Amino acid sequence: MNGLGQNFAQFMEEQGLRDEVEELAAKKVIAAQLKQEMERQNLTKSAMAKRMHTTRTAVDNALDPAFNTSISTIERFARALGKRVSIALV
Repeated sequence: MNGLGQNFAQFMEEQGLRDEVEELAAKKVIAAQLKQEMERQNLTKSAMAKRMHTTRTAVDNALDPAFNTSISTIERFARALGKRVSIALV
C-alpha cells in the first residue's frame, strides 16, 4: 500500500478486489432496476413469478446481487416486465 497519493481504485486493484467489487456493483444496479420496474408496475414478487412461470424463490434469487443469476434469467425477467437487456463492452 502506497499511502499518500493512492486513490481508492489503485487500492482495490492492489488488493485484488476490483473485479469482484465491479461485478457486485453491476449486479446491484440491475437488481435495483428490476425492483424499480416491478414497483412501477405494482407487481409483487409472487405476481412476477407467475409472469415468469417460475417460483417466488427464483424471483428472490434474481433480485439478490449475491446470487449468481445468469444473463438468460435476467433477460427473462426483463421480458416479463416488457423490457429488454442491453449489454455493452466498454
